[in-house]
Amino acid sequence: MTQNDDRITVYSDYVCPFCYLGRRSLKEYLDRRDSTLQIDWKPFDLRSQKRGSDGDIDHSVDDGKDEAYFDQVRQNVTRLKTEYDADEMLAFDDLPENLDSFNAQVASFYIDTEYPEQWLAFDEAIFEALWVDGRDIGDVDVLADIADKTGLDGDEIRAAISDEQLRDRLREQFTEAQEDGVTGVPTFVYDGYGARGAVPPAQLARLVEGT
Repeated sequence: MTQNDDRITVYSDYVCPFCYLGRRSLKEYLDRRDSTLQIDWKPFDLRSQKRGSDGDIDHSVDDGKDEAYFDQVRQNVTRLKTEYDADEMLAFDDLPENLDSFNAQVASFYIDTEYPEQWLAFDEAIFEALWVDGRDIGDVDVLADIADKTGLDGDEIRAAISDEQLRDRLREQFTEAQEDGVTGVPTFVYDGYGARGAVPPAQLARLVEGT
């Protein structure tokens, strides 16, 4: 996992609450910096264990995450919401049911590839649509609307989402993330070193600056 010194790699999945919070922490760190540090986004399929051969999520598959696990997640999210001043963030129970981020990641991957200068605004808009507005980011109409509102072509996004070759390329990205040793998100990588989780800005500073 190597990269240019002016870029920090971020592995993430839009349905992960800690990815939303981790990006809040990263933004806080980046706002403090005197020099620019670009985000090199890498998609990750948080629900790969439950995704069937048809590409859909099978919610009946036991992934070992019981109610006690989710109670702990809720507690950690509540704590970090306060720490990162993210009171606007919705709770799990307020999100759409049977949520799947695959289409959102296809759209984001397309924008990152074809319109990299507009990717960050689109990426942030997807996070906000889900975690602030409670919209179903698996819905193609929602993603097209997000594209239109961020200065992109909604119909172009519709076409991208239905492109099987692009979807296969995204799956290859998921595989590459696993081959890179990424087992959870968010994972931040800089100059071969990594930090996993919604770590505080000070830890990101140590990762990047060694201080």
